[in-house]
Amino acid sequence: MNVAFGWKAHSGWAALVVIGEKDGVPVVADRRRVELVTEEWAKQPYHAAEDLDTGPAAELVRRGVSSAHRIAVREVRAAVAREKARHNVVVASAVLVGAEMPAWSVAEILAVHLRMHQAEGVLFRDALARAATACGLPLVTLPEKRPVAAALAERIASLGKPLGAPWGKDQKGAALAALVALEVGAGRG
Repeated sequence: MNVAFGWKAHSGWAALVVIGEKDGVPVVADRRRVELVTEEWAKQPYHAAEDLDTGPAAELVRRGVSSAHRIAVREVRAAVAREKARHNVVVASAVLVGAEMPAWSVAEILAVHLRMHQAEGVLFRDALARAATACGLPLVTLPEKRPVAAALAERIASLGKPLGAPWGKDQKGAALAALVALEVGAGRG
């Protein structure tokens, strides 16, 4: 079956929900937590660099960003391979995103604590979006704070009932993203 990925990023990890259709009805093909870092400090590279001098701080952030991007590509490829092994075809990938961030330098980000949180939030969403593109998947970005009609919210909640926990806000958001990506991948969106 054709399936699509939906991603909800956090600092250092993401919720992935894979949605397909059987007989025209959406089904969850997979859901999992995907780790996007291998070292604890890399979950918050700007915070890790906070007390360093300018040069070492920029280098540490660069290493953290590079690692997140590399791991995201590896994890998207692994997700595609899992679906291929299930005889599914991934037609698109969607990432929930927030507001865009100005093109601040590392020093400008480190100067304001709130900016560090913003930059780390953008980091993992951006890593997943770039990874989808690097893996040749059509990319859909969906505003995280998007209002959802009650009927659609009920539909998404019902998708997770047969699966049991976890099916919280992260999985529901990722499922919404995957549903939108499936529509786009099928040429209906």
